[in-house]
Amino acid sequence: MLFDIDDTLVDTRAAFGRALEAVAGRYLPDLGEDEHGQVLATWRADRDGHYARYTRGEIDYRSQRMARANALHAAFGGPVLDDTAYDAWDVLFEQGFSAAWSAHAEASQVVDDLTAAGFVVGALSNAAVAYQSSKLERVGLIDRVPMLVGVDTLGVGKPDPRVFREACRLLGTSPGRTAYVGDELDVDAVAAVRAGLVGIWVDRPGPRRVPVPQGAVTEARRAGVHVIGSLGELPALLGQVAQRPTA
Repeated sequence: MLFDIDDTLVDTRAAFGRALEAVAGRYLPDLGEDEHGQVLATWRADRDGHYARYTRGEIDYRSQRMARANALHAAFGGPVLDDTAYDAWDVLFEQGFSAAWSAHAEASQVVDDLTAAGFVVGALSNAAVAYQSSKLERVGLIDRVPMLVGVDTLGVGKPDPRVFREACRLLGTSPGRTAYVGDELDVDAVAAVRAGLVGIWVDRPGPRRVPVPQGAVTEARRAGVHVIGSLGELPALLGQVAQRPTA
């Protein structure tokens, strides 16, 4: 069993909200109270695809985050950040972000239930291994969900099938006997299926990072993707699919 981390095991959306409140207080002083939700939505959507470029190995981590910070400021009236100004911005953002890391309420129990049922568990993420390991440690999961593959492992991230296969190799299993659960339909669940794994999309209530057309959901289901509303549904689902023939 492989897990995504952000907004799958860890409530990253809430942590981003805390970080951006601090950023807005210093850099967006004229922001209206009703605009804070828009700031969070804009940051998470990353409509220019800077983080996706990072996961494809086209730019480094600092470049993508600095570009996103300046895009956010451009959208909401903040100053342009040069290298020095961005360094201060990033310290403020990261302090608020990391201080707010917490696991989703059901995550710990679900991991324990899966382990008790005989599943071997690990994590695959589109962020760096050390960074995500510190996140798992902060929320109390690192001893039970080891960080196996990050974007720095092979130099690329999801949806590249190689990262899924490498995570399976490190987990000691084959793709056909492995499930992957994540909060993104395309780069998590659909990509996992294309790599030969069981793909599971956890589609929690609330605003999605980006809109997902119903047609895309229907097509993904036809391709073999399973959809759950919370991690609490995962053990029962895995019990149902565990008996399927594998390649």
